[in-house]
Amino acid sequence: MKLLVATGIYPPEIGGPATYSKLLFDELPKRGFGVDVLSFGQVRKLPKIIRHAVFFFKLLRRSFSADVIFAQDTVSVGFPSLLVAKILRKKFFVRTPGDYAWEQSTQRYGVKESIDDFQNRKYSFKVEFLRKIQKMTVDGADVVISPSVYFRNLVSKWVKNPEKVFCIYNGIDLSVIPDKEKIFDHKTIISAGRLVSWKGFGVLIETLKFLPERKLFIAGSGPLRRELESVALKNDVSARVFFLGQISRKDLIEKIQKCEVFVLNTSFESFSFQVVEAMASGTPVITTNIGNLSEIIDNNKEGILVAPDNKGAIVEGIKKLSSDSLFREKIISAAKERSKQFSIENTVNSLIKLLEKI
Repeated sequence: MKLLVATGIYPPEIGGPATYSKLLFDELPKRGFGVDVLSFGQVRKLPKIIRHAVFFFKLLRRSFSADVIFAQDTVSVGFPSLLVAKILRKKFFVRTPGDYAWEQSTQRYGVKESIDDFQNRKYSFKVEFLRKIQKMTVDGADVVISPSVYFRNLVSKWVKNPEKVFCIYNGIDLSVIPDKEKIFDHKTIISAGRLVSWKGFGVLIETLKFLPERKLFIAGSGPLRRELESVALKNDVSARVFFLGQISRKDLIEKIQKCEVFVLNTSFESFSFQVVEAMASGTPVITTNIGNLSEIIDNNKEGILVAPDNKGAIVEGIKKLSSDSLFREKIISAAKERSKQFSIENTVNSLIKLLEKI
């Protein structure tokens, strides 16, 4: 069986679809599957309408030899994948790493509501058009894969047949994470992700006012880079905020292991590779009690969960991990054990069962 994986991003770009696509490319051939990957990054520099047309024809040409087209989002590569699958009568899988309509609407069309509130409200024509395209893609798929129970329940409301929506947790390659005694730089915080509004980097930067001795490293790129630099300057902490930009997964893991704590102040997450990687790396995690993060972490057991943008709770958590070495080591030990549940083997085995079933 041969899969064509259509993805919006691919390494060295950082993000869930990139990591997941590379996982499929590396692991499925070991199980006898053929895997080809087509990234939208190949056409992203072209003008808007032209790049989508070029991607469609690239996808069409590459799909002739595929048995299954597996899209890693619901609109930018998902919708053209659906069209190609219908034209060529191929099986079509789509992975829903997020709500594309909500994400784009918060960035471009002024939507302020949370992803859960967004599901039950009506908006402008542009927003509703994106939502219609997304639902059409998901409804037209043979199989829909969501990376968490939380998001499976949300996506199930988009389709006529909820039984075709499956939860398969994302797999982490734990073998690339050095298993050694952790020596970290005290007074260092690290975070990672796309520089977009719902990741909460601005508030995280503001917490440095209450943590005068600490430095903050932020890995990733995105449209809010300049705005976040301004936040750091406004709060007089720019000398202690370091934007790392796009770095390789290997470099990111090495950086996480060197830091005192990993903090992800996000208001939406369907699944966070970085949180699990930090847990496996021996770096304690502080993150928000939203989305599927409570499926990964039990509060004060494998990490600390706080409300989004709660600066006081973030500061308190960082100070507790710094001052209470017994609590810190307990968190690290439990987190390492928990991270094993999100192994590549579990993810690949679950996906193969679905492929064979279809």
